[in-house]
Amino acid sequence: MQIQRPKGTADLLPSNSLKWQYIEETAKVILGDYQFSEIRTPIFESYDLFSRGVGETSDIVSKEMYDFHDKGKRHMSLRPEGTASVVRAYVENKLFGPEYAKPYKVYYMGPMFRYERPQGGRMRQFHQLGVEVFGSMNPAIDVETMSLAMDLFNELGLKHFSLIINSLGDKESRKAYREALIAYLEPHFDQLSEESQIRLHKNPLRVLDSKNKNDQEIVKDAPSILDYLNEESKNHFEAVKKMLDVLAIPYQIDSNMVRGLDYYNHTIFEIMSDAPGFGAITTICAGGRYDGLVEEIGGPTTPGFGFALGLERLILTLEAEEIEIPNAHEVDVYVVGLGESTSIETLKLVQTIRQAGFSADRDYFDRKAKAQFKTASKLNAKVVLTIGEDELSNGEVNFKVMKNNTESSVKLKEIYKDFEKVFNVKTTDMTAFNDFFNKEK
Repeated sequence: MQIQRPKGTADLLPSNSLKWQYIEETAKVILGDYQFSEIRTPIFESYDLFSRGVGETSDIVSKEMYDFHDKGKRHMSLRPEGTASVVRAYVENKLFGPEYAKPYKVYYMGPMFRYERPQGGRMRQFHQLGVEVFGSMNPAIDVETMSLAMDLFNELGLKHFSLIINSLGDKESRKAYREALIAYLEPHFDQLSEESQIRLHKNPLRVLDSKNKNDQEIVKDAPSILDYLNEESKNHFEAVKKMLDVLAIPYQIDSNMVRGLDYYNHTIFEIMSDAPGFGAITTICAGGRYDGLVEEIGGPTTPGFGFALGLERLILTLEAEEIEIPNAHEVDVYVVGLGESTSIETLKLVQTIRQAGFSADRDYFDRKAKAQFKTASKLNAKVVLTIGEDELSNGEVNFKVMKNNTESSVKLKEIYKDFEKVFNVKTTDMTAFNDFFNKEK
């Protein structure tokens, strides 16, 4: 019987990994511009980390976590999200110490695990890119971090996306709103879904996040949390909006938006895509402020802000907008060797070219010239070097520039002496250069 991959997982084949590498490399450039450094945490952690940090009433903890007891009878879990793990690392390694710069800014990329029904862009093993900023309550942190996400999507060429924001306020504001929301929902208790009935007194804000259509109809007229913000929370949210306006970043406010994790407060946001290929508005990035999470995990009182985006969902978004991913692994030179006697020289040529800093490939099956040139064309090789028995005896190769079909003979000793110089001279389009020069004159 053939063994197959587990349900809800995927094999990332080389034909697709180029897309992932492009996104990851693009993200690293943007993250570097914003002075974020990479952090890597374990794939599995203590179950208590997520039950305390993410929240026992969240769907992730109550329904979706892959948890198990190891051989030491410790209750462990595969990580369902990245923030709690990063916060644990921040606390355990005392990254809040005076020797570390503030704010402390990190990013992570890696697999997460949730047991849920697999569907487009939602897998049981999925991959997230996330960022976390520790140590500042300044609203500028909220705005710069949201701007980072927007810059990444712009750099990737996305057009159909928008920023949605809300405020959950501080503890005092949430307490006042919690009481108002319970008072509103209690008369509708019998109409609520069973899940929302359970959440009503444990975490009523999660009722606003219900996927049940009847629940959604009920909460349409629920009081807005923005009406219950105290002065401090109101000022923070006003500052965030003012800064977004100054940066000309368009946004919408959704006062019923809450996050699926219990640790958020003050600013929360989602970036939504309405790409034509999706057929429905889809969340492609989400996050917010979590000023109590570090303390909850056992560290000192430390404000935090972050977001996460799913890489699978992002790739679907690029496809939905029909954005072509550039091939970062183009072949600079393909070496065509004709005849068994050229095999050693072909090997030397390919390795010389690679050591000069160019990408190179060759034929390994002693095929005819036509088949080798077809492969070179399929690989979009910029240059094809051909060496047959005649060229070998004359100590030269045929150098063909594919974009303009120009061919010339080049001595082998010149290639071995300085291939970079040969390549640059031979591939320079002198016609275009002369046209430009004459125009300038």
